Amino acid sequence: MIKTLPPVTPLAPLPPATKAPAADSSQSFSTQLSDALAQVNELQLKADELAKQLALGEIQDVHQVTVAMAQAQLSLQLAVQVRNKMVEAYQEIARMQV
Repeated sequence: MIKTLPPVTPLAPLPPATKAPAADSSQSFSTQLSDALAQVNELQLKADELAKQLALGEIQDVHQVTVAMAQAQLSLQLAVQVRNKMVEAYQEIARMQV
């Protein structure tokens, strides 16, 4: 016995998109950059401390150490890529003819 499916009802329209909140312009680029680098350093130190505690047998949860090390690695890779893009942009500006 084959049952028929009821017809599909249309969805309500989506609400209009709103603008994204404006970025906080009170911080300068150098302040934001130094804050980000401090955060990268903090993650590296945390991962280092957890690895040391794992080696000493103070921590039994390997998962916690692995996650901290992965976060530290990804944040460092992101910082390196941002640095590479900044150097690339500087070189592009230096090549411009005035």
